[in-house]
Amino acid sequence: MNYQLLEQTIGHRFADIALLDLAMTHPSYALQHKCQDNQRLEFLGDAVLEICVSRVLYHKFPKLREGQLTRKRAALVCEANLAGAARRLGLGGFLKLDRGEEIVGGRENPSILADTMEAVIAAVYLDAGMEKAAALVDLAMGDYETSERADRDAKSALQEYLQALGEETPAYEIIAQDGPPHARVFTARVLRADGTEMGRGTGARKQRAEEAAAQMALQRLGQ
Repeated sequence: MNYQLLEQTIGHRFADIALLDLAMTHPSYALQHKCQDNQRLEFLGDAVLEICVSRVLYHKFPKLREGQLTRKRAALVCEANLAGAARRLGLGGFLKLDRGEEIVGGRENPSILADTMEAVIAAVYLDAGMEKAAALVDLAMGDYETSERADRDAKSALQEYLQALGEETPAYEIIAQDGPPHARVFTARVLRADGTEMGRGTGARKQRAEEAAAQMALQRLGQ
């Protein structure tokens, strides 16, 4: 595949183009063609993304406390925001998917796009170092501004709501794992201190499933 247009879009010309090709290789394609997938890059990219965003927020918002910075970072690196960045950069058009994933709309799947965004960040980091990766993160994050609502992620919002009622912090449990290894889906539930289930949610990662469960709980509570 010719990645010249993508290289122009993300602002980096690869010395080792195989890194970018790997970042574009979804596990479904890798399983079918018996080659490596982008999951290891995704793992590394998640860490690179977090340090890059943390560094910017630390300098950009000197008056924010740790908890406020943490919530703002969570809003920026969430699946929806990363998927949006991947769409703006046109990553979906370069993804290598198997036919089944293609048919069900994998190129527009928010989870796949978010994971690919992280993989590309890792690929740039390995190819050219932290500052080049940080430049791509800057491109993906825009002005690093988030809405007040986004700063309060669902888990934080639910915890604050229950604490205001004098209740203890809710607990989360992963109650199911479904799907093949390359497309795992987790189901989580959130419980009140007395064991009452408040909501359930699913996601490609445990954290995202817990966030979805918290969101359902807030909806049930009218928040």
